[in-house]
Amino acid sequence: MAFNTSNNPFLNNKSFKNQDKSNTVHQATVIDYNQDMTLSGTINRSLILFLLLTASATITWWMAFNDMNPIVPTIGGAVVGLILVMIAAFKPHLSPYLAPGYAVFEGLFIGGISAIFESKYPGIVLQAVSATFVTFIVCLGLYKYKIVKVTEQFKSVVLAATLAIATYYLISWLFSMFTSFTPVHHDNSLMSIGISVFVIIIAALNLFLDFDRIEQGVSEKMPKYMEWYGAMGLLITLVWLYIEFLRLLSKLSSKD
Repeated sequence: MAFNTSNNPFLNNKSFKNQDKSNTVHQATVIDYNQDMTLSGTINRSLILFLLLTASATITWWMAFNDMNPIVPTIGGAVVGLILVMIAAFKPHLSPYLAPGYAVFEGLFIGGISAIFESKYPGIVLQAVSATFVTFIVCLGLYKYKIVKVTEQFKSVVLAATLAIATYYLISWLFSMFTSFTPVHHDNSLMSIGISVFVIIIAALNLFLDFDRIEQGVSEKMPKYMEWYGAMGLLITLVWLYIEFLRLLSKLSSKD
């Protein structure tokens, strides 16, 4: 199964194609296995990125609850984070530098947006963090023990659903920017809650694709920098999942 068939929008990149060719050597060439992507290395990079994101998030969180306006670093973090993701998609060999940068700037966004939700719905952040963590552990367990198998059909369905969600969000955002249209997923109706549940399910399913792509990258002995690239892709999915949990929980709380 080729690594470039990933359905994670970030991991689906031509740079994954035939990366292991760099490991092809002629006779008398010394192979340095320390330059290959490993599972432990990817896990370590993922932990580093998570710690950077958490540390960065505390900055805008602290600003919000100490009479300081965090809107500039929050929006700035989201914009710069998106730019870094786009650069990494085309320049994966720069991931050792781009991935930490993404974690830091995305952390600014996460901290600010979390503070906004927390001020409106006290306790919601802890609930969203817990839900994200539990979802990650459950998905990891289901994947590890082969209860859920990532087949080509599975990938196609998740990809189609992910693209549909992205298209819906983009169209809704454009309409709300230039018209008085209010997207249905912005209220707390049953339909809006249903949409949030659906999006969370698709985000969770993307975790299986992340696990599969990382495993394939390790087995295909891809370059060392792909550890950062894979970790970055996993963090992107987790951030998406966390934000969707915030949205769902806020809708449920507003109905009380």
